[in-house]
Amino acid sequence: MGSEVKNGNMAAVGRLNFPKALREIRIHLCQTSKSSQGVRDFLEKYYVGLKKENPRFPFLVRECSGIQPNIYARYGFGNETSVSLVDKNCDEVFQEIDKLVKAQS
Repeated sequence: MGSEVKNGNMAAVGRLNFPKALREIRIHLCQTSKSSQGVRDFLEKYYVGLKKENPRFPFLVRECSGIQPNIYARYGFGNETSVSLVDKNCDEVFQEIDKLVKAQS
């Protein structure tokens, strides 16, 4: 069962093709708050696979006590978009990243 889950994670991660217009993804979260639980679950489930598939892409994680979870996507020419991840589950976090990746591709 463990390998099935890992293979499923890698298949999902493989769907994310970071376009050249996307320069950076930053995730801000709290290490302990309930509102960041889905983000922590997402990182545990997908982060290693994302870094393996995109080793040179800046996929940054910033932890800070008491902050609201957000994701920031920085595109070319200084354009930046942010999305709140408050109380989103792991799959919803993945969907938000997928939307940001496709937004400027």
